[in-house]
Amino acid sequence: MSRIESFDALKKYREELNRIGDSIEEVQKEGGLVRIKIATATCSNAAGAGEIMKFMSDALDKRGVDALVTKTGCMGYCYAEPTIEVKLPNREPVVFGNVDLQKADLIIESYIKKGEMVDGVIPVNYKTIEEPYN
Repeated sequence: MSRIESFDALKKYREELNRIGDSIEEVQKEGGLVRIKIATATCSNAAGAGEIMKFMSDALDKRGVDALVTKTGCMGYCYAEPTIEVKLPNREPVVFGNVDLQKADLIIESYIKKGEMVDGVIPVNYKTIEEPYN
């Protein structure tokens, strides 16, 4: 990305990011893109987030699950790393903690594919940037 030199350029860049975000939202509404965010802050990486990310990407692809797996920064759950957030279409996001390879497999098979909740959910304690602050 080139350097943003003006407020107008910043607005244009923001509009482009919003357009990309809107297209992801449209895919979710239309059909079923699962979004998975894997925390990859220092504590997450030290706890094995890289291995979990590779496993999730490979396993979802092999099992034919249409998913977008992305990295995210700290979610504030250092005590429960590695952590992942799973957003199924038309559902609120769920954050799972202490995810190892066995638990990642269970999350795919039970929660993502069947919609059945599994142990290890961490209550969400944050708001998205779209939500107004009171």
